Amino acid sequence: MALFLFISSISSCWYHCLYYNYRKMNAINWSSSCSPLKVLLCTLLLSCVTIRSSSAFNTPPSAAVRHSNSVQSSIITASSSLSSASPETAVNELNWDKVTDEWELDCYSRPVLVDGKKKLWEILLTDSSGNMRIQRVLPSNKVNSREVRRVVEEIIDNSEVKPSTIRFFRGAMFNMINIALSEIDVVARPSRCTFALAQWIEERNRDVYPKMDGYRPTMGGVGGIGGTFLDIRTAVKLPDALRGEKYAFVGLPLAEFMEGGGIDASNIGVGRLAPVDNTLPADSFVQGVVILTPRAKALASWLAGTEVAGLKADLRKRELVMETDIDNQYLMAKLNDEQRREAAVFEEGKDALGGLHFISVQKDEDDDPAGFWLLREIPVNL
Repeated sequence: MALFLFISSISSCWYHCLYYNYRKMNAINWSSSCSPLKVLLCTLLLSCVTIRSSSAFNTPPSAAVRHSNSVQSSIITASSSLSSASPETAVNELNWDKVTDEWELDCYSRPVLVDGKKKLWEILLTDSSGNMRIQRVLPSNKVNSREVRRVVEEIIDNSEVKPSTIRFFRGAMFNMINIALSEIDVVARPSRCTFALAQWIEERNRDVYPKMDGYRPTMGGVGGIGGTFLDIRTAVKLPDALRGEKYAFVGLPLAEFMEGGGIDASNIGVGRLAPVDNTLPADSFVQGVVILTPRAKALASWLAGTEVAGLKADLRKRELVMETDIDNQYLMAKLNDEQRREAAVFEEGKDALGGLHFISVQKDEDDDPAGFWLLREIPVNL
């Protein structure tokens, strides 16, 4: 599939027109002068896209990610799909062909008091597709790196698919998890690219813990990413060699990321695709940013190595910021008035789809992407 800024003969179908909705967005030129990004779509296709995309943000917040119930037992389980409302199946029913070798781990206390006294501590382990889900309870007197390592090793021994990488996002537990994984034959990656895990924790926060004896809602929302109440980080500039010459806010139909859609692992370069909840409205649009640069391969490789986690438009500071790893921020660009308006639409689109958005890095408008990432902004209160 020729990527995304190029419209081929398939333009007879209206939703392919959206493939690169520039609407009225100006591209930023990192040189001394700014010039609009060349619009490749004809006036008819562009007007079609504008009309369609302008309604993409009518999805109410209540239509954001909806999830299935989670199992409470301490066994290896698997969901039949991320959007399925059916109960999760036991390990002997798990289709290991769908389990990936990139796993995601969380170890933390939950908003539940056991016997009215001690916090409930859990280990949650899933794969990047969300098809495998493992929950184990930790005794409060065994919350340490040795016990976490023992549990993870036991799970790996009982699994047909062995992990090559285990990601974890929780800054408050960084030292303990990092020490636990250091003696296991996996790559431990502090990262906010734990999209399947975040979705599962949200499900449990909504559907599981409130039904448990000892539930204390005021205990939730502490110790998430970075483990802080106030984000006082300052974004640093990207290295000159990695800056894109131009970028544009664009929109793609959510249907393209669902089963049967045109975007999959075969055409995203070195990028990654976050799981998509199939209950989201397929006619909505995923907002994103296309970065155009002759150094596309170098930039995409760098993003892959730094665990790019998402983009955030800070409308107050008029900045477009890239989030990487567990807590790093890079300043991509300053926004003028029109770009700030487009950035506001970008943030509205993210909110409508539970934080879902994308980044595409490519050499020019006609080129396939060197890297394409479908991302989801993880809530800080997990």
